[in-house]
Order: sequence, then C-alpha cells, then structure tokens
Amino acid sequence: MAPLPLRPNVGACLFNRDGLVLIARRADLPAGEAATGAWQLPQGGLDPGEDPEAAVLRELSEEIGTRNAAVMGRMPEWLDYDLPTPLIGKALGGKYRGQTQLWFALRFLGQDAEIRLDADKHQEFDAWRWAPLTELPEIAVAFRRPIYARLAKDFAAYAVPG
Repeated sequence: MAPLPLRPNVGACLFNRDGLVLIARRADLPAGEAATGAWQLPQGGLDPGEDPEAAVLRELSEEIGTRNAAVMGRMPEWLDYDLPTPLIGKALGGKYRGQTQLWFALRFLGQDAEIRLDADKHQEFDAWRWAPLTELPEIAVAFRRPIYARLAKDFAAYAVPG
C-alpha cells in the first residue's frame, strides 16, 4: 500500500500593530490537553487550483471571522510535517500523513472586536490572544514545533510595531 500523501495547506502569522502574532486555542481537545500544546496559528487546507494567497485570507475569515489583513510576505518554500504515528489514519480525515504548508505573514488592519471565533459553523478555536512571535515554538504541539521555530526566525522582521 502506498503511503498517505501530505495535505496542501496555508498558514497565517497574523501580526497586529504592536508586532504581536495571533494565536488561538483549539476547541476540540480534552480539558487536560487544552492547557498545553493546544495553541496554534490559523491554517487550513488549500483547495485544488486555489491561489494560496486567496486561500490564506479565506482561512482567516473561516477561523477568526475576518479577512481584514494585508499580506506582507511569505515563506520562500513549503514546510512539511508528519503526524505522530498514533494520529495517522485518524487526524486530517484519515487521508493524510501530515501537511505541506505555505506560510504567510500578514498585518491585521482591523480592531480586536472584529475577531470572531464563532463566525463559521465549524468553530475550530475557543480562545485567542496576541503573543510575541518568539513564543510560537513553546505553545505548539510537539510535531509542529520545528515549523513554528522556523516561522519565529524567518518572520522576525515582521514582528515590529507598524
């Protein structure tokens, strides 16, 4: 049997005017797990033929209720991660072994009141906050930490007031 493929995905490092990044807590984890490793950046699947920049704005709208953001930059290459073995065949609809992600740095142009985690009927997050970019690796689940460490390094130039 052929190995499962990676799911094409886009991710958003959404920076506010103070240079902090939006992180959100997953709503689908048991209470004990929600305390650690449940925070992540907005991200989601890339539909076949969809433009990645349009997709990242769509994902912001679906996950945090606003697309009031401007793209400042993006990673030069796709970043991959594999799911831990116990999650393969269960997470990501059981169709993928992990994800290949194109990450974008965006500036949030709106007000905090525009952020609505309940805007989509499939609410993914139950809380959000602004955090320093350098905090990303420590708030993520273990299998996402290498990507978040890379984002913290490569997107550091965007983590400034603006």
